[in-house]
Amino acid sequence: MRHQTSSAGFHRHATMPLTLLLAAACTSELKPATGAEAVRSAGVAMAIRDTTFAGGIEASGVAEPMRQATLSTKLMGTVTAVLVQEGDRVTSGAPLLRIDARDLDAKAGQVAAGIADARAQLADATTQAARMRALYADSAATKAQNEAAQTGLARSEAGLRAAQASARELDAVRSYATVRAPFAGIVTSRMVDPGAFAAPGALLVTVQDVSTLRISVSASGAAARSLQRGQVLDATIDGAAVSARIEGVVPASVGNLFMVNAIVANAGGTHTAGSTATLRLSTGAQHGLLVPQRAIVRDGDLTGVMVRGATRDERRWVRLGATVGTMVEVAGGLSAGETIVVPPATAP
Repeated sequence: MRHQTSSAGFHRHATMPLTLLLAAACTSELKPATGAEAVRSAGVAMAIRDTTFAGGIEASGVAEPMRQATLSTKLMGTVTAVLVQEGDRVTSGAPLLRIDARDLDAKAGQVAAGIADARAQLADATTQAARMRALYADSAATKAQNEAAQTGLARSEAGLRAAQASARELDAVRSYATVRAPFAGIVTSRMVDPGAFAAPGALLVTVQDVSTLRISVSASGAAARSLQRGQVLDATIDGAAVSARIEGVVPASVGNLFMVNAIVANAGGTHTAGSTATLRLSTGAQHGLLVPQRAIVRDGDLTGVMVRGATRDERRWVRLGATVGTMVEVAGGLSAGETIVVPPATAP
């Protein structure tokens, strides 16, 4: 009896470790995996396919004002007043600065006196010519006397015209004493202050009209061949998208290059002259992989996309190519048939 009781106790204690092992095994299966769990990005999955699109290159240049004038004067004298500051907006014909022209004022008096004398001589010559014509008609004066009187009248008329021409010339020279804006625009540079000495040809003030900008870029013959005057191109100024109309395409001074000039309307002054600009020049149809621009992940100078895998999404760095509207070409790092994740559009 004692032996049976001992044997039963042995079997009861022997089964306890097996029960604990099974419980431990079941508990282990209920724990979550820690190293290979699925990681998914928020967004829409998009399969990448080889696409035909209008190829192009972005040629860089600078947006310059269509009209810019650096003004000088034909006078030699002291600057008496500068009426504008850099950044001021001016209208066409607005005075910008004045130069001392008192010597011209004195000369104006002499010219006025000369005109008065020429008019008096003309009046006297007119009277003499009329009298001599009457005497010659009555045979009281010779033909030579009549002709001399008529010649005197013609000389007096020419003298008055010369005096009046001198007055107009003086007025033109005196107009240089006030330097005026040749067109409406912005004062971008002021080179003199009151008291400075102005000489003929010396630079005084620069005025820019930024209502229209010109983008000039160089392009290869292949890129420029299909361009025509008046054609509208996609462009950017400081990264902002604009439309540019081709003004002209001319050969450059070196190599097989052409200068492409395009005009951008800027009536509101949104864009600043001197800004970096690009023109997109078409190179014809080409094949490539296009992805939405908002799918691009950026980290400094690096660009990438989120690629969807079997269990998780992974960031992959890629090399970008041309921009085509809201899409951008992936020139390297991605293959047709792969799937990327496009994040939802950001609410405005």
